[in-house]
Amino acid sequence: MTKRKLINTAKKMVGEFTLSKSFLTAGSVAAALLTKSGNIYTGICIDLACGIGFCAEHSAIAEMLKNRETEIKMIVAVTKNKILPPCGRCREMMIQIDKKNQNTVVILSKKKQTKLSHLLPIKWY
Repeated sequence: MTKRKLINTAKKMVGEFTLSKSFLTAGSVAAALLTKSGNIYTGICIDLACGIGFCAEHSAIAEMLKNRETEIKMIVAVTKNKILPPCGRCREMMIQIDKKNQNTVVILSKKKQTKLSHLLPIKWY
């Protein structure tokens, strides 16, 4: 799986839609991850009031966990127009799911990537 293919897989999932109120939406950000065993899982964000929504990475990670996998080889999050780095909460989630995820390749742009350990260099636990 190339970086470009993973980005394109995530982009296919992007498509914001309104939920019960006009300011409650889902799908403005999508994520795709590749596991150590070669499986791809995707997810979309859910933007709700009071901070009870969640990131696209969370959704993709939940799909991975449903299939009893924990090790992420590569991950990307995208909007319609750009690639986004994972937020702090997503970074923490990945490392707490599996310590080996410190080696996860995080796609930051079409030309730039880094390991999760560089985005979360000091563990608190």
